[in-house]
Amino acid sequence: MSSSSLPRLGVGMIGYAFMGAAHSQAWRTAPRFFPLPFDVDMAVLCGRDEGRVRDAAARLAWHDVETDWRALVARDDVDLVDVCTPGDTHAEIAVAALEAGKHVLCEKPLANSVAEAERMVAAAEAAAAAHGVVAMVGFTYRRVPAIQLARQLVAEGRLGQVRHVRAQYLQDWIADPAAPMSWRLDRSRAGSGALGDIGAHVVDLAQFITGENLTGVSGMLETFVHERPVAAEHSGLHGTAGQGTAQVTVDDAAIFYGRLSGGGLATFEATRFAWGRKNAIRVEVNGSAGSLAFDFEDMNVLHLFDATEDTRTAGFRRIVVTEPEHPFVAAWWPAGHGLGYEHGFTHQVVDLLGGIASGEAPRPTFADGLQVQRVLAAVEESSTSGNRWVPIQETPAATVGAHE
Repeated sequence: MSSSSLPRLGVGMIGYAFMGAAHSQAWRTAPRFFPLPFDVDMAVLCGRDEGRVRDAAARLAWHDVETDWRALVARDDVDLVDVCTPGDTHAEIAVAALEAGKHVLCEKPLANSVAEAERMVAAAEAAAAAHGVVAMVGFTYRRVPAIQLARQLVAEGRLGQVRHVRAQYLQDWIADPAAPMSWRLDRSRAGSGALGDIGAHVVDLAQFITGENLTGVSGMLETFVHERPVAAEHSGLHGTAGQGTAQVTVDDAAIFYGRLSGGGLATFEATRFAWGRKNAIRVEVNGSAGSLAFDFEDMNVLHLFDATEDTRTAGFRRIVVTEPEHPFVAAWWPAGHGLGYEHGFTHQVVDLLGGIASGEAPRPTFADGLQVQRVLAAVEESSTSGNRWVPIQETPAATVGAHE
């Protein structure tokens, strides 16, 4: 039992695979590097297979387990529910947790449809009014120090008026047609493919960095491999019983363009078929007074071009974002010692608990997640209607670019 004088915050997490492991690392690490306002208790981990969830709990440092997420939500020792499950369960779990008066952290994209996301936002607003709880969606790349610095520079006017944004998320993990079927390729589970899985991230980053929302889009989706082999562990996927292959029901790639609320143009690409690109999240912003560029495969570096400098010596400046003055960095290592993928999740915990303690909803809120969901839905609508221009409905109270 902890001897801390801080108020206890019991966390219950649902899901223990890739995202569950990343979130677990963050819950373990945040209290050891940052002065948090709560004594974090990793109370309970939930998964359907009791043997596997017990093994995961022992490995990831959770105290207890449940095999029914409803039992986890009902527990008195759980104050916050962390949802790390496939998208088809986000709405049901999050709404139940909020109605039970629990804080909620939900992985992205917020839901599998706009209707589900709207229901989640309504539940979050009602729970905030009734119980004072907060709900946040996990767009973790916002919390990379170089991305935070990019946002600050744009907000300070260093780039002038934003004219162009180019955003790409490139991976290659299913570029091989022999790669096996997974739940991420099943629309009934994932909602969409590259568009929602990774495209959602660059939509959020473009809006976060610029402080502007997309007002309309036009785009196309493509599926290159329509059938994949079924690995033994995925034999229960929708439509795969007794079959050696399964139908891919999501997009493999998405390309779209849009207009920002400030008048600038934005282009986006999301694909899991870019051989050699492992996790290339690339964002470039061009303004009237300069440019910035970022690539997650070199995540501790931000490139800045100042168009007001002497043209004889002007060029992109390579900024290594590892100084104590940079966002989040002072809590970690001496200057020059880079951070990694997992640190964004730790920073997410820090901001989430800070919001709970202050009573102010930490960003991105569920309303912010809904706004991204509207963009994804508009891209799908455009793709299925001859790539026509689709306006995006404004989400009230979702100024997604605002800093947490």
